[in-house]
Amino acid sequence: MQFFGTTEINPSPPAVTAAGNNAHMMYIFNRNGVCLLYREWNRSLHTLSAQQDQKLMFGLLFSLKSLTAKMDPTSADKVNLGVPQLPGQGCSFHSFRTNTYKLSFMETPSGIKLILVTHPRTGDLRESLKYIYNLYVEYVVKNPLYTPGTPIKYELFNTTLDQYVRGLG
Repeated sequence: MQFFGTTEINPSPPAVTAAGNNAHMMYIFNRNGVCLLYREWNRSLHTLSAQQDQKLMFGLLFSLKSLTAKMDPTSADKVNLGVPQLPGQGCSFHSFRTNTYKLSFMETPSGIKLILVTHPRTGDLRESLKYIYNLYVEYVVKNPLYTPGTPIKYELFNTTLDQYVRGLG
């Protein structure tokens, strides 16, 4: 299977460690900021409604993309903020870490944004996010019953995603 047309991705998931489930939350947004999927695994404190939480997360991503694009020391051209970039194009961020969590981010050329919030000591999750995107394509995008832009409610996708994320170390 190919990811973005150039890099080979194995159909099997990337290797995970035996440390257990370190994932807290996952979001999938479309290019318009609509939250297609929100999942929680190890989140003990809820301070906002799900809708407020999703709006704040999308706003955070928009701000971080803006910050990284404007601080790019290698380019005089500043990109339009709403336009997704191809992998390796321009300045972008992949993750940030606080003392209580790590946020990993991937945006596809079609504008799909995948966010995974995990334990702060979790390693690089870029390959894992690519694998999750491939699951999304196989189980959701290729499903003739799916209406683009609507929340994902397919049990097979959710079950497969849960099994994979529970194994992340």
